[in-house]
Amino acid sequence: MQSIPYLLEQDHQHVWHPYSAVRADTPIYPVKSASGAKITLMDGTVLIDGMSSWWSAIHGYNHPDLNQAITQQLQSMAHIMFGGLTHQPAIELATQLVEMTPAPLQTVFFADSGSVSVEVAIKMAIQYWHAKQKPQKQKMLSIRHGYHGDTFGAMSVSDPENGMHSLFSTTLAQQLFADAPNCGFQQPCTEADIAPLKQQLQQHHQDIAAIIIEPIVQGAGGMRFYAADYLKQVRELCTQFEVLLILDEIATGFGRTGKLFACEHADIAPDILCLGKALTGGYMTLAATLTTNEIAEGIKQGEPGLFMHGPTFMANPLACATALASLKLLLNSPWQAMVKTIEHALLTGLSPCKQYPHVKDVRVIGAIGVIELQQAINIKKLQPQFVAAGVWVRPFNKLIYLMPPFIISTAELQQLTQAVIQVVANMD
Repeated sequence: MQSIPYLLEQDHQHVWHPYSAVRADTPIYPVKSASGAKITLMDGTVLIDGMSSWWSAIHGYNHPDLNQAITQQLQSMAHIMFGGLTHQPAIELATQLVEMTPAPLQTVFFADSGSVSVEVAIKMAIQYWHAKQKPQKQKMLSIRHGYHGDTFGAMSVSDPENGMHSLFSTTLAQQLFADAPNCGFQQPCTEADIAPLKQQLQQHHQDIAAIIIEPIVQGAGGMRFYAADYLKQVRELCTQFEVLLILDEIATGFGRTGKLFACEHADIAPDILCLGKALTGGYMTLAATLTTNEIAEGIKQGEPGLFMHGPTFMANPLACATALASLKLLLNSPWQAMVKTIEHALLTGLSPCKQYPHVKDVRVIGAIGVIELQQAINIKKLQPQFVAAGVWVRPFNKLIYLMPPFIISTAELQQLTQAVIQVVANMD
């Protein structure tokens, strides 16, 4: 095994990390292993994981059921092309996803990642309206503070000003945006909250193919929570103005907000649903775009009579088998109680941060806890402090947030929140 200094030097010279520059001076920590809710670094440091590996490892790491599923599938085939062929893991996974998502969703298109599932959803919406003899309906409408991924179509529907993609604003497809609502999760949605979106629909509905929105929780665009009633009104407006509704549940799906899917808070169903992240329990990259029979059949009946998309690793058998095991593990567990326990621990554990003048807000929903600061965070300075406190937390912009694995213990949760309080208390 190579020494830690050697590996870090090679990493520094050759590896490009996400949202980073080549040879950046931000700290990088080599990982030796991970198990349960703990990450072990190569120097022996053990960290409580507060991020679920960017919200995906809901069952923690090195879970025996998921290990078995991937090992068993490996004995027959790791991958097979999906063009003209099929396999049992993909069929069973599609069936399971249809059974557990809102009833109108009946067809499943597998993709490689969350961003690609958004690209697929956008293409589905545009191709559907083309088949319905309304080719002018090509625009997407979204709300500000949204984030839907880093590929070009996904970037075009993410916040063009407050997001991470303003550099590409003149290159991206020009979409429509409305101000995000100010109604908090358990607050009523006023006419003022819905008015900006409604106005865009009134003016441009003939050109809009779909609204795309993250239900209840806006993720990387600001970790904002909004009212279920707003989402319900969005659904009603889509129906009224003949615009499809795309829900991006890549971050919120599979129990994270306390419901299996966040749209259940509003008791609505989308026309197209994007899933990813926790789909495989954080083991492999896999995403899915679900839609209704009406949209699928509509695309089939139009020109060219098929859907023009097909990733090389579409419905990868290893990923599908692991996803099946992950969903079985989730549905057979007391996940609602687990998430409720995490919610209570985050509410009580993070509330002391409200006393500090540099903290703007503390908010919690399900297994998501957010501390919003008054000023942007210095990640280079802050990251080592979390590691020294024995936790893995990856802040961004003005936000310190937690999305721990569902299997995290009470003691681990307490250590996690206490470490966050310690770091926040000592911030300048």
